[in-house]
Amino acid sequence: MKGIDVARLGLRVTIGATMIAHGVRHGRTLDGTARWFGSIGFKQPKLQAAASAAVETGAGVALIAGAGTPLAASAVVGTLAVAARTVHVPNGFFITKEGYEYVMNLSVASVALAALGPGDLSVDRLLGIHEKLTPASRAALAAGLGLGAAALQLAVFWRAPEPEPSEEPEAS
Repeated sequence: MKGIDVARLGLRVTIGATMIAHGVRHGRTLDGTARWFGSIGFKQPKLQAAASAAVETGAGVALIAGAGTPLAASAVVGTLAVAARTVHVPNGFFITKEGYEYVMNLSVASVALAALGPGDLSVDRLLGIHEKLTPASRAALAAGLGLGAAALQLAVFWRAPEPEPSEEPEAS
């Protein structure tokens, strides 16, 4: 086994386990997750909560296995692009203020993993599909499909919540 394969496996396990943890958490608290999705402007919040749990868990499992790696990476990018737009971007960069630092890093790591490929220790390699696309094509697929899916989900299911009215009287 080459060092690059160890690095690929490390990326797959780290990103995959992170996504599984989020998906399982959402799945265990579907009602609370649905209420939260509703509070941040999602229509059909129960559907969104269930979809979030399934996509996050499924993408994580697929990444760890190295199965459909560019597609799994696109699911990570899509999920985190939705999170960035609905929650994190308005708060700035740093995660300590609920900013987009974390979701951006996981997304970029997922696109980089797609470009690198899953490595020798993967289902994709076992099936002989690990090199069917060029690195640039795999990265473009992960980024493009992920961002496209996020844009579609946001367009169909999300509206920014109206700001709460201020209780201070306006100056005349």
